[in-house]
Amino acid sequence: MATNPLENQPSEPAGSGDDPEEKTSPESSTLEESYVWVPPKMSSLERLHRIKYMIQSRGCVPLQDFLDQLEISQATFKRDLEYLRNRLNADIKYDRFMGGYCFDKPKQDKKVELPGLWFTEKEATALVLMQHLLSQMDKGSLIGPHIEPLTSIIDGILGQDETPGKELRKRIKVFGRTSRRTTLENFEEIGSALLKRHRLQITHYSRTNNNTTEREISPQRLIYYRENWYLDSYCHLRKDLRSFSVDGIRQAAIVFKKCEEVSDKSLTQYFAESYGIFSGPVTQRVKLRFTPERARWISDETWHPEQVASFDKDGNYVLEFGYNHDPELIMDILKYGSAVEVLSPASLRNKIKDEIAKTLKKY
Repeated sequence: MATNPLENQPSEPAGSGDDPEEKTSPESSTLEESYVWVPPKMSSLERLHRIKYMIQSRGCVPLQDFLDQLEISQATFKRDLEYLRNRLNADIKYDRFMGGYCFDKPKQDKKVELPGLWFTEKEATALVLMQHLLSQMDKGSLIGPHIEPLTSIIDGILGQDETPGKELRKRIKVFGRTSRRTTLENFEEIGSALLKRHRLQITHYSRTNNNTTEREISPQRLIYYRENWYLDSYCHLRKDLRSFSVDGIRQAAIVFKKCEEVSDKSLTQYFAESYGIFSGPVTQRVKLRFTPERARWISDETWHPEQVASFDKDGNYVLEFGYNHDPELIMDILKYGSAVEVLSPASLRNKIKDEIAKTLKKY
């Protein structure tokens, strides 16, 4: 009967193996805390992936095959094996009858696939940065609970090479300004309806007119815009496309009816032609003039995908684009104060003047 070469084996004394980590010298002992483990030919992440791939492709792999192909010692392999089992939940066992290592039979509550091992170290680092940025933007706690399990897996992968994800996250901060709270329960219903292409019955509160309505909608896509979530949908009540703020959806229930599908072209024409999240087809065109000082910032910004911009002879920055509804545009113009002037249309120019006059009355 075959026995596990690593089971019940006493720890190897320092310097007894052929692993570079285990060789010590008076010079290297002072650097022990800084350089814990530096494989000569491949990174630890690549080695973990190779172990997984060898077992997947061959079913059962003898110990000596690992040592030969990975060029590592038994002690290093034992550490890798413990890491795969304890940190990445890999069901790897030693089969005494077959004389090698293999995956245990999958159980209902466990996964055989080792998550994250398809990433290189640079890709895993980029992934933890992306995950952190997403969680920082997620002020409504919509996505956080769903990606939290991934965070621990990423930390495990990066931690294998002493590059902790916590250190990376500590160096990046995202400061939001005006995000609103959104109900996680509704978000899950919305996500499910989007993926399965079901309709939704929603109770929607509109801050614009302070009304609450019951609607049946066919969700088309979920949008994250200016630190808040919106749901582009076909509204069966209005028989037209509408965009709903997710935080305004007070109740949502899946209706097991097939969605009214809207083409990407139609969605783009309706929601992306003009300025702002509640856009609609372009009906007017705005022309703004920014001072030379403010132009240093505005000239690097994109207010609209189809904007037209230029500098005049005095160094002012002139920006033009189409719009439909103007409330959001008015707010954006006002925040630049005296650094911007509305050249056209006259109707928008007058609205800005009226709003400034109302503001002055308060001071």
